[in-house]
Amino acid sequence: MEGSLEAPTRHVIPWQDEAFYDEAALEAELRRVFDICHGCRRCFNLCDSFPILFDAVDESPNEEVEDLSTAQIASVVDACTLCDMCFMTKCPYVPPHSFDLDFPHLMLRHRAVQNRKGETSFADRELAKMERNGHLGTMVAGAANWATKEGNSLTRPVMEAVLGIDARAHVPPFMDSSLTRQAPAFVPQPNPDGPAFGKKVAIYAGCHDEFNDGTPGLALAKVLAHNGVKVRIEHPDCCGMPKFENGDLPAVASAAQRISAHFVPLVEQGWDVVPLTTSCALMLKFEWPLIDPSNENLGVLSKHTFDVSEYIVALSKETGLAPIEEMPASIGVHFACHARAQNMGPKAMEMLKLIPGAAPQLTERCSGHGGKWGLFKQNFDRAVKVGKPAAKNLMKSNPDLIVSECPLAGPHLRQVIAANGSEPPERIGHPIEVLAKAYGL
Repeated sequence: MEGSLEAPTRHVIPWQDEAFYDEAALEAELRRVFDICHGCRRCFNLCDSFPILFDAVDESPNEEVEDLSTAQIASVVDACTLCDMCFMTKCPYVPPHSFDLDFPHLMLRHRAVQNRKGETSFADRELAKMERNGHLGTMVAGAANWATKEGNSLTRPVMEAVLGIDARAHVPPFMDSSLTRQAPAFVPQPNPDGPAFGKKVAIYAGCHDEFNDGTPGLALAKVLAHNGVKVRIEHPDCCGMPKFENGDLPAVASAAQRISAHFVPLVEQGWDVVPLTTSCALMLKFEWPLIDPSNENLGVLSKHTFDVSEYIVALSKETGLAPIEEMPASIGVHFACHARAQNMGPKAMEMLKLIPGAAPQLTERCSGHGGKWGLFKQNFDRAVKVGKPAAKNLMKSNPDLIVSECPLAGPHLRQVIAANGSEPPERIGHPIEVLAKAYGL
C-alpha cells in the first residue's frame, strides 16, 4: 500500500467552503493523518513537527494518536514552517495515493480555522503586513535599522517582550529607498548584441527585495540586460506568503487577484515574469491557482512565471548566454525549501555550473528559518537546531562562497554557522549575484 507510481498532485484548497472550517472534521482528519505519520516516521529528520508528534504519541498512555490532547495537536501544527519538504521529498502517501496525505496543507487548514476565530497572534498579524511595514521602514530606515540590530540592548529586549521576536534573531534591515524607486537609475538598456535580444522580463520584487535588500534584483537586471533582455522591475503588492503562513486565505486570494491583474497584461504583451524570491515564485506558480482556481488570470500568470535560476538556465538552452569569464571558486549552494517545492530541480546548481571554473556543491537541507516563524522567541532555538545540518554541510569543504536562493535563509545560516563554532562568510547572497560577478557586472 506504500507509495505511488504517479506524480504527486495537490488538491484545490476549499477555503470558501464552510466544511473547511468544521472543527470536529478537522480534528478527525488531523488524527487520521497523524496516525499514518506515526506508523511511517519517514519524516523524523525534517522539521520539529514530526519529533514532537512522535514523542507525544510514544509518551501517551496507550501510545496511540487518539490519546493526544488538543494542545498536543496544536504544538505539532505550530512547529510546521510550511516548507513543503515532507510533501515534496519524503511522504509516500501524497495524492493520488489512497491515503491522500498532504501534511503542510492540513497544517494550513488548522491555521485558517484559528485565523477565522481571531486566534492568530498579534505579532503574527502585524509582521504579515509587509507593505505597511516596508513603506514605514524605508521612510525611517536609519532609526529602524538601529532599533532592530542584533545586540542593541535598549530596543531588542523591548521587541522580544512586546512582539515576541527573539533578541538574538536577525531582523532584515531596510533600504533607504525601495527597489522600484532605485530601478530607473540602475536598470541597463538591453545589449543589442546579446543572444537573448528581443526577450522581455518583468522582475517581480518581493517584499524583501523591494524594501530590505535589492542586491539580487540589481544583479539579475544586469545579467539579463547584458544578454540582451529588456528588463523592468515591478512591485504591485506582497504575494501574501506571510499571511498564507497565518492561514489568512481571504487576504492571499485578494492579493492574488490584484497582482495577477497587474502582470497578466504584461504577459499578453510578451513579458515573462521572474520573481526574485523563491517563496513568491512558489505562490504565483502553485499556491495561488489552488486558492482561486476560477480566476483565469492566475492560470495565465502561473504558466509564465519562472524562478530566477530556472529562467537563466532556460535562457542558456534557448538562446545561449553571453560568454562568461572563468571564475575558479568553490561554492556552497543551499537548496532553499521553496525552490525545491517548485519541483524544477536544483536550477541554482545548473546555473552556477555555466560559470567556467566554478565548482558548486549542493546542500539539500532546510535552513530552519521558515519565513517569520524563526524570528519568534519560542521558535528561534528550534530554528537554529533545524538549520545546523545545513550549516555544517555548507561549511564542510570550506567553500570560497556560500549562496542561497532564500533571502531569509542566508542571514539565518550565517547565525547558525557561527553557533556551530565556524566563521561565517560576510554574506550569503543569491546565486545570481555570483553570475553577475563572473560577468564583471
